[in-house]
Amino acid sequence: MAENETRNRRKVRVGVVVSDSRDKTITVEVPNLTAHPRYDKVVRHSTKFHVHDETNDANVGDTVQIVETRPISKQKRWRLTEIVERAR
Repeated sequence: MAENETRNRRKVRVGVVVSDSRDKTITVEVPNLTAHPRYDKVVRHSTKFHVHDETNDANVGDTVQIVETRPISKQKRWRLTEIVERAR
């Protein structure tokens, strides 16, 4: 299998930066909507990911795209790919 094919299968998420206080690390909150199994009401969940930001480019409130990658530290398994929209 070619390297390009495995890269294309990596998970990609879009979320909002909620913390940028650490060096080269941001915390991104990704919203998730699921239907309740019994009542079919839409329930909002959110997951926080620790993301590697090599250039310290993202700030709190920015909407960013992240991609799954090899483990970088104990908690970091995601990497910043692009800043979709800057915070106002």
